Amino acid sequence: MDMGIAGRTALVCAASKGLGRGCAEALAAEGVNLVITARTTETLEATAAHIRAQYGVKVKTVACNITTPEGHDAVLAACPQPDILVNNAGGPPPGDFRSFTRDMWCGSRRSKATC
Repeated sequence: MDMGIAGRTALVCAASKGLGRGCAEALAAEGVNLVITARTTETLEATAAHIRAQYGVKVKTVACNITTPEGHDAVLAACPQPDILVNNAGGPPPGDFRSFTRDMWCGSRRSKATC
């Protein structure tokens, strides 16, 4: 299926394995160039190499913890204006979402105005 997104750039967080990697590969199959993030450099680089070889798209990697201010800065420096964002990192703790507080959803360090 042609989704009309070939040539765009996607930022995919936590993309070295699992759901994030699946999203990155699906976007790459559509011809989307990627900036992928994860905490483990070796796994991230292996994923990037596989995607480049399999789909022939450009893949930039940023090994960082996206939940930290330093991680945010590194990712935004590598991809200041993504066309597509897959925000697959972090989130509230496991449990019944109906009992979560605002801090559990947003994290205590984030601005409440943006969450």
